[in-house]
This record gives sequence, structure tokens and C-alpha cells, in this order.
Amino acid sequence: MGKYTDLEYLESMSGGESEIIIEMIELFKMQVPEFIEEADNSLSNKDWNKLGALAHKAKSSLAIMGMNEAVEDLDFLEINAKDETNIEKFPYIVERFKFYCLQAIEELDEEIDNF
Repeated sequence: MGKYTDLEYLESMSGGESEIIIEMIELFKMQVPEFIEEADNSLSNKDWNKLGALAHKAKSSLAIMGMNEAVEDLDFLEINAKDETNIEKFPYIVERFKFYCLQAIEELDEEIDNF
């Protein structure tokens, strides 16, 4: 398994069905650029509601890929964006979120051949 992803949950959820696993990975790979763009836009526009909504939306996708650290970051963003607290940490967390997502795509590109 990769350093940023853990497909154990996805494998058990799909009953080990390669087609479903590959489909979920492809869907995740399509969502990532959208997540990144939305995160950047929300941050630069200081739109904390939108950032919180993105964190909420992206959480399930990242959780399915076993990206637990990134999910914790998204929890933090979701809660703090709603309350408009710890705003000074948002740029760092968004950058880390983007990094995790891009690393995950690289890993998943390698993993996908195993299914």
C-alpha cells in the first residue's frame, strides 16, 4: 500500500471487485483537480463557507481512498471555516491537502495496475 492512500476500505467495501475499485479510483482522480481549484478559489476569495463546504464534500472521497491524515485536515477546515476560527492555518492546510491529493493520484496510478 502507498504512503498517502490505503485501499483496504475500498477493497472491503467493493467486495474486492476490480471494476468497482478501478471506477472509484478513476472518479477520485477526476474530482481532485476540481477539489484543488475550489480550495484555491475559496482561499483567495476568503470564502470560508465555500471552503467548509468543500472540506465536507471532499472528506468522503478521501476517506474511501484511506487518506486518514488528509481527512483529519478536512475535519479541521470544515469546523473552523464554519466558526471562522484558526483562519491563519487555512493556507497551510489547503497546501497540504493539495499535496496529499497529488501524491495520492501518483500512488493510485501505480496501484490501479494491481486490479
